[in-house]
Amino acid sequence: MATKRKAISKKTRFEIFKRDGFICQYCGAHPPAVILEPDHINPVANGGGNDMDNLVTACFDCNRGKSANLLTVIPKSLKEKAAEIEEREAQIAGYREVMQSSLDRIESDLWTVVDTMIHNGSVDGIRRDWIQSIKNFNSKLALHEVIDAAEIALARKPYSKNQRFAYFCGICWNKIRDAQ
Repeated sequence: MATKRKAISKKTRFEIFKRDGFICQYCGAHPPAVILEPDHINPVANGGGNDMDNLVTACFDCNRGKSANLLTVIPKSLKEKAAEIEEREAQIAGYREVMQSSLDRIESDLWTVVDTMIHNGSVDGIRRDWIQSIKNFNSKLALHEVIDAAEIALARKPYSKNQRFAYFCGICWNKIRDAQ
């Protein structure tokens, strides 16, 4: 005689989906591409119940494909998945922190170079494309090399901002080319 199937409450369904990250544990599909269902690891037909440890998130197709068969490959434990997700999140946070630190450094270095090149810190009339160019040089060269280029350009072209900036860019591009 087959075991009688008991309905799984909406609360339990939601808790299973939440625990499994709203992802089919067999194929990795997730909404809105699929409809999720709780699946019995040990099928009801074999005496499996509705306890949380016997339920796993499955998409409609995987659940129907598995039917009343036992799993030969057991999905990762929730503890293993949680550890993986935690590690992934920590790596993403670390990556974002490093990238933000790099952007902050380049931005700070930009104004150091502008102060050197414009002399007396007057940034009136500095063009946006110049700012982007200086940021680009700061990302490719050490700050002291960019400041060195700014000081050389200021000494050689003290009266024309446009000529000074063009000369500065030439020096920086030469430094980048030499480094390669």
